[in-house]
Amino acid sequence: MPGDQLVGVSCIADGPDAWFAQAVLDHGGRIEVVLPAERYRAGLPDWHHPTYDDLLRRASDVHPTGLIESDSQAHMTGSELLVGLVDELLAVWDGLLARGYGGSADVVTYAMRVGVPVRVLWPEGATRG
Repeated sequence: MPGDQLVGVSCIADGPDAWFAQAVLDHGGRIEVVLPAERYRAGLPDWHHPTYDDLLRRASDVHPTGLIESDSQAHMTGSELLVGLVDELLAVWDGLLARGYGGSADVVTYAMRVGVPVRVLWPEGATRG
C-alpha cells in the first residue's frame, strides 16, 4: 500500500498506541489522533509527554470526544470514536477480561458488535506488565 494511503488512528497513549502511531509515520503514512478527554495527557506518565506531544503535533487530524475528565468512560468513548474511524482494529490484547471499563476486551467486543474487523496481536509467551 503506498504511504499516502496508509492512515493509522490512535489515542497515542504510552506503549503500543504510540509505537503503532510512530510505525505508521515511519512507513510514510499519516496519523489521526483521538483525544478521549481534555485532561487525557495529564493522566499519562510524565516520561511519555514529549512523545505524546510530538505525535500530536504530527497528526493530520485530531478527533476530540468533547469530554473533560480522563476517566474510564472517556477512554471507552474515545475507543468507540476510534473504532468508527477505522477499517480494521489492531488490538494488542492478551484475550483476558479488561482490568477496568474501557480496556482492550471492551474495545474488541465493541468493534466486533459494530462489524469492524479485529486483528488481535499478542506475541506467544508475552504477559501483562
